[in-house]
Parts: sequence; C-alpha cells; structure tokens
Amino acid sequence: MHVSAPLDAEAVEEEEAAGTSRSCPLLPTPSPVEALPVAGMGRGAAGRRFFQSHWPEQAVEEAIKAYCTIEGIPVDVLITGVAQNRAIEGDLVAMTLEPVAYWTRMKGPNITCNPAIGEGSAVREVGETNGNHDGKKENCGKDLGEGKSEASRALHRICSMVYSNPSRRPTGKVLAIIKKSPRRDTVVGFLAPFAVCPDPEQQKNQMSMLSKRMNHRASSYFSGLILLLPTDSKFPHMVVNVSTLPDSVRNHLEEGDAAKELVAARISDWNEESLYPCAHVIQLLGKGGQVKTHMDAILFENAISDAEFSPESMECLPDICWKIPQEELEVRKDLRNVLTFTIDPPTATDLDDAISIEMLSGGIVRIGVHIADVSYFVHPETALDAEAQIRSTSVYTLRRKISMLPLRLSEDLVSLNPGVDRLTFSIIWDIDPHGNIINRWIGRTVISSCCKLSYDLVQDLICSDGTKFKSASSLQVHGIFEQDDVIKSLRCLYEISKNLKEIRFKGGALSLETAKLMIQFDEGGAPCDSFRYERNDACFIVEELMLLANMSAAEVISNAFPNCALLRRHPEPNLRKSREFEAFCARNGFELDGSSSGQLHLSLSRMKEKLKDDPVLFDILMFYASKQMQSAEYFCTADLISKRDDWAHYALSVPLYTHFTSPLRRYPDIIVHRTLNAVIEAEKMYLKHRRSLTGQNGFNTASCEMMHGCFTGLQFSKDAAESKEGSEALSAAAKKFKVPSPDNLGEVAEHCNERKWASRRAEDAGQKLYMWALIKRKEVLVANARVLGLGPKFMSVYVPKLAMERRIHYDEVEGLSIEWLEATGTLVLDSCRNRPPQRRGNQVKYRAFEEVAMMVNPSESIFSEEDEESGATEAGCDTAKSVLLSDEAVKAQVAPAVLPLVIQYLSEIPVVLHAIGGEDSALDIGVRLYMSSYFK
Repeated sequence: MHVSAPLDAEAVEEEEAAGTSRSCPLLPTPSPVEALPVAGMGRGAAGRRFFQSHWPEQAVEEAIKAYCTIEGIPVDVLITGVAQNRAIEGDLVAMTLEPVAYWTRMKGPNITCNPAIGEGSAVREVGETNGNHDGKKENCGKDLGEGKSEASRALHRICSMVYSNPSRRPTGKVLAIIKKSPRRDTVVGFLAPFAVCPDPEQQKNQMSMLSKRMNHRASSYFSGLILLLPTDSKFPHMVVNVSTLPDSVRNHLEEGDAAKELVAARISDWNEESLYPCAHVIQLLGKGGQVKTHMDAILFENAISDAEFSPESMECLPDICWKIPQEELEVRKDLRNVLTFTIDPPTATDLDDAISIEMLSGGIVRIGVHIADVSYFVHPETALDAEAQIRSTSVYTLRRKISMLPLRLSEDLVSLNPGVDRLTFSIIWDIDPHGNIINRWIGRTVISSCCKLSYDLVQDLICSDGTKFKSASSLQVHGIFEQDDVIKSLRCLYEISKNLKEIRFKGGALSLETAKLMIQFDEGGAPCDSFRYERNDACFIVEELMLLANMSAAEVISNAFPNCALLRRHPEPNLRKSREFEAFCARNGFELDGSSSGQLHLSLSRMKEKLKDDPVLFDILMFYASKQMQSAEYFCTADLISKRDDWAHYALSVPLYTHFTSPLRRYPDIIVHRTLNAVIEAEKMYLKHRRSLTGQNGFNTASCEMMHGCFTGLQFSKDAAESKEGSEALSAAAKKFKVPSPDNLGEVAEHCNERKWASRRAEDAGQKLYMWALIKRKEVLVANARVLGLGPKFMSVYVPKLAMERRIHYDEVEGLSIEWLEATGTLVLDSCRNRPPQRRGNQVKYRAFEEVAMMVNPSESIFSEEDEESGATEAGCDTAKSVLLSDEAVKAQVAPAVLPLVIQYLSEIPVVLHAIGGEDSALDIGVRLYMSSYFK
C-alpha cells in the first residue's frame, strides 16, 4: 500500500507550476466537446494531427493535470486545466499536441535516441489504443518504410520532436471524447450542505459568493443545487439538483447531517457552459467513517457487484446430490489412484488446483497439475456463463470475498476437496533429474485428492530433518496412501521446483518481491495489528508448477488457434520510469543493467547481497523497481497477429503465457479451458482419421497418448494442423466447444482487463481502509521512515512498517524556518519565533506547526502510566488509546528528533502517522515529523 510520488520531489513542484489552477472547473469556460466515432478519428487524424489518446486512471492527479498515452509515443502527454475540456479519468479522447514552445520542462533522466530513429520498429497505427505503451525508443518508426499510413508518418514526426527535446514533456488539448469512461457512472462523495439553505435569499447569496470565487457569473443555473464533493480527488466538484435526490438523502439534508453521509452518484451531463458536471445521486451508502460504508463505496466505485446470483444462473447447476455420471468417467483418464493433494492457505474453501506425483524408472518423475473442470458445468451462452463473464474475477478484500461463481459450484461441486472424486483438466509432464521436460500430456481427468495441505504445513514437512514433525498430527491422509508417501512426495517436488526455478531464471525471468502488508483482526473483526507477509519455499513449489501449466496451455492454444487464442502479455517497463530508476541506482552507487528482464534480475540480486545489512534500503529499491513495470494484460492473438514480439511476457521472459490454473476465480481461464478442449478434440479427430487411412483400426490410443500428441505434445505438428484433415478437425472442434471469434474474444479480453484492474484497485483500497481504521483506533503510529525525495516545500518518505510512501509538506508553517541547500541536497528545519514577512500583494495563511510535526516534551511520555504498566506500548495492543509501534520501536521507542533537524537524501527520520478524514471527507493516512522539545 503506497501513494505514488516522484523520485525527486522538485519534479512535481515544477509540473504543478505549469498549471494555472487546482482543477479544470476553476478555469474559463472550455470549448465544446463532441463525441466522435473511433473510425472517423482514425482516418482523418493524421492530417490534422488529432490523435486517439487513452486517459489512464493512474495518470490523473487531483483534476489539475492528466497524463495521456498515445500509442507509439514514448512519453505520456500532459494535459492541464481547461485543456482537459471536460474529459475525466479513463476517457478515450481525441487530442492535438501543442507547439514545442509550450511543452513543460521535465526534471530527471532524459530520453535518448539513436539518430537513426526511422530505422527502428514501432510506430503503431492510430486506433490501436490499449492504455499501455511499451515505452521503448526502438518503437518509433514501425512500418514507416512501407508508407503504411499518414498516421504513422505523423507519429514518427512527433517521436522525432520528443527525442529532439528530451528535457521537455509534450502538452496537448482534448478535442473530443471518443469513448466515455465507465467511471462516470461510479462516483462516490459527500454532499456540501452549505449550498442548501432554508432561506432562499441566503441560498442565493451563498451561490453568488461561490460564483465569484469561481470567477464565473452567477446564474439561475445554481438555483436549487447542492455541491457533491467526490472522495476521489481526480474528479472535479459536481452539482446535484436537490429535487432529484432520493427521499432518504433529502431527509438527511433536512435534518442537517447530510455532510457526514456518503452517497453514490453518476455524472449525468456536463454542459459546455457549465463549470461543474451535473451528477445524479443514486443511493445513500451510509455514515462516513464506518468501515462497512467505505467498503460498500469501494465496491460501487469499481462497479463490483456482491448481489446474489440470479435464479436463471443457479438453474444452470446440477442438484446438490449430483454424482459424476458413469459415461463421463469412461471418457476421462482415471487418476484416482495417483498420489494427489492440494496446497492452499489454511482458510481456503475453493480449491481449484491439485498436484500429483509418480516415480518412474530411470529417475524420471511424472508430475501433474490438475485444475477443477469448471467448463464442464459452465457452458457457453448460458445465464451462468454470462454472469461469470460480467463479474470476470473474484474479489478479495481481507474480510470479504465476492465470488465470480456461485458457492455451490466453487466450494462444493468442483472444489478439489480431499477424499472425493472430482472432474479436472490436467497437464502432466515427465521430468528428468535435471529438471528437463521430456514428455507432456494434456486432457480431461478424474482425481481424488488424498489430503488438503497448507503452506505452513508443507514448509514444516520439507524443512524438518528428522522423522518427527511438529505438524504431523494435522496431516490427515485419505485413501490408499500414508503420511510417509505424502512427505516423500513433497520433498521430491521441492527439489524439482528448485530445478525448474533455476532453469527459469537462467532463461531471463525477473522476480520483484515487494513488501506485502497483512492486517490482523481481533475476535470482533476489528483490525488490531499489521505484519509483513513473507513467502516460504512451499509457495514456490506451487508457483513453479502453476507457471509451467500456464505456459504449456499458452503454447498449445496459440499454435492450434493462432487467430483466436486468449493470451496474457506483459510489456517492457515504462521508459521514463526506467530512466528514473537507473538514476536512483546511480545516485546511490548501485550498478544497474536494465537491458533485459534477466539482467535486471541479476542486478537486483547483487544489490540484495550488498544490502544484506540494510533491508529497508533494498525494500526501497524493489519499491522503485516495481514502479517502472507496466500492467500485464489479456489479449486476443488476432489483434497482434503481425506483432508476435508483443505477445511476450517481460517478467517471465517467455514468448507465450496465459491463465489456465484458476477457473474458479478468473473468467479468462474458463475461455482457455474451452479452447484447450477444442484442441484435444481436434487432435483425436485428426488421429482417428490418420488411423483410418493407414488401416490401423487396432491402434490403442490410450497406451500411446504421450507419443501421439500432435497438437498437445511437446512438438506441435504444423503440417498436421495445416493439412486439410487437421484444419477441418480444428474448425469443427472450435465450433463444438464454441471457441469465441477473434472479434468477440478481443472484447472479452478488454472487459477482463478492466475487471482485473478494478479488482486490484478495490483490494488496494480495502487494504488502505483497514490500515486507516487500525491507525484511527490506535490514534497514532510511531515509526522510522527513510527520506526518498527532498525539496524546499515537501519531502517524500518511505515507511517500512507499512510499505508505504507519503509526503510531508513543511512550507509556510508558523514557527518553522526552512533552509534548502540545493547544491548539497540538504534540508535544515529549525524553530522560528518570529512570523516570516508577508509576501507582497499576497495574504499567506500559515499552517499550524502541529500540522507538520507532533511535538513531545522529553520529560514526558506519549504513553499514559496505565498503558506502560499494562504493556500498551506493544504493537497490536487492544486498548482504546495507544500508540502502534513498529517492531524496532517496541524495543527502542523510536527516539523523537530535535530542532534544528538536518535531513539529507535517504536519511532516517522518526514520523507519526495518523488517520485523516472519513467522516465527512475522503479518508487518508497522514504523516508528520515526530519531534521533541522542552519548549512544548
């Protein structure tokens, strides 16, 4: 959990200075915006230098500025204030670039380029917007030599301008909104009651004052309106017609407590003559400051529904007493007598993957990954399939799980519970002692898991060196196997997984193990403490095998159906953020080679060894290394059929990847299962036809499956697939299992990406909410922090205890003097008894010192005597008034700093974190300096 901030605090200050307002609505009336079709913009854009640009949600900062992505341009385009022209977060817009003279100056590493810019390979067609660009300079100039389009040439000229002005960021103006963001329908905020007064004359006066403050004429437009203040600062303020409010909301307005009620709304209109968009309040969410209310708000903001499944969907499921039909058992490979088990968190109830192991001769080990066969129950073009596709993913928010599929299916019918027969989709490999895969089989199976294992139990079993295990009593084994069989198999799997991992990293894979914060809850369900989650070796056993299964599935479906396979790609890191990370490493004396994912991994490994005595600094390095990464995304292969290099997964360093292993919580996995079913069916049809031609009617398919995987085996037979018989078999199988067409699959991929990102936002917001509630309960959190960025107005700090980045603003504070020594990067904070002189022509309102620092007297303790006697100073204490300390603070009490305070880059400083807002404004976690003075 963290809030993004620049590597250098000054960089943000300079960009903020380029804006003329804190938000778009405070500027003069924007010019009209019209909605234009994508096709129309694509054809004529080049000549007019109008371009489609995606307005990424993470690139909007407090409504004053937005960073838009244009495919083919290596840096985002800055759009400030009125130039946003009433576009909002997530909109797809048509825009034009301003002349270079208007481009803003960027601080930090410049983008450099080979002068032979046109010889590279990458300007993309206008209209191929996906919200992520690979950010590599080599991407400028793709297909230019072929004269593919006017748009390509226009983009090439812009790239040339960018590289000719490496210290400037392009700026632009929005001309039209091509596609409106769904975020317009999911606004959450508080109503501003001062705009509604019982006295009409008083209301008129208030609106008049508001109009003057906005430098805009008062009009009857404001009559009977109330302000809506969104909790998301990326949105502007909005106006709501009081007459349209739901009765429950209007009652709260009349009672005078509406300011503390959180409401859900949508943007209904934004007239070209209006300063504010018009919003329509949909419902009352509840009183602000309550965890449930804010969690409901998080779900609404991200369009996540936790409603019950429809009766039509539930009718698609078999009865509770359902058993596997005998005819189904006969057509599947029977693996019920093979040692199989699941490894999951102890609280898991939807078990969708299992692992099996068999010892063969010659040191060969046969390992299987068995995935719950959800596609057997969820059929295409049914109500259940439609609802699963809409949800697209399960959502986990610490105390709440919103399932993609009904619980009767995910926790009963297909959950791989021990001791029961279950239908599965399996990938089985024969692996030699060196970790090399020598054979592969893919098909539908039936298994019976012998035990449910937890990660901690597996860790104990594979690491204990004796015959007695402290957790052996919790190892319950079903069926024909014994505890020793399971333990021996786990240890074998552990060794194999280490070999697989070593091979994978030798192949260039990258691991970014960033700190993960977990929240502890008391018996009443309230957050009581936090801790950092560390993965163990048991996690890596499962990870390696699941990665192998996903890569195998991707290889098979993309070979068999190169135009309609659903894969997952991971673009290369963002170029500018990569340059910033390189500068960060160079500034601190670390050698970084970011030329590939493998070289980056080796560099980080060397840094970890060098910083073994300073794990906090390594956490910071990993924090910044992860910030340069772009999001992985699903895509239909037809959309990138001529750009095979773009199919690759950067972090895994593999050319093909997909999701196959979690169909209970990810809809793309169900699509992949159906596609794999089609490949298997086509393979059977093709082999049957070949046998009939050769007269081998006695051919035993079951005994030779591993040798005859012409479509699913290790060696894909392109000749067989492209033959008349093979292509007909693939076409018939695709029709039978209703593999989506390229157009439909592209839409599915886009929707799944949007739902995946929404789920991630909700999970992150939920994590922040519970941390906010924890700190609010404890009142303050005292911890050490490291300084990441310094400037004359604010600093950025990293709090290891929470794996979180925050800012401390110290400019214009009464009683505090600031000396910024730019040459040495040193900040000196000291007390100032005299008020600084006022600036000419500007009335400065100084903030109180308490807003920047928590001051304690050295002779006093911040703990009460009762707290000290009862041990309330320890983290996780359940007293109503206590201070939550980091582990180091429990031992050392985190000594407060004293003035004058000299701070440099990466200095360690004591800070106090506290909960902000929630009851009548957006909730947040604030940070102040932790200071000591006898003059308190």
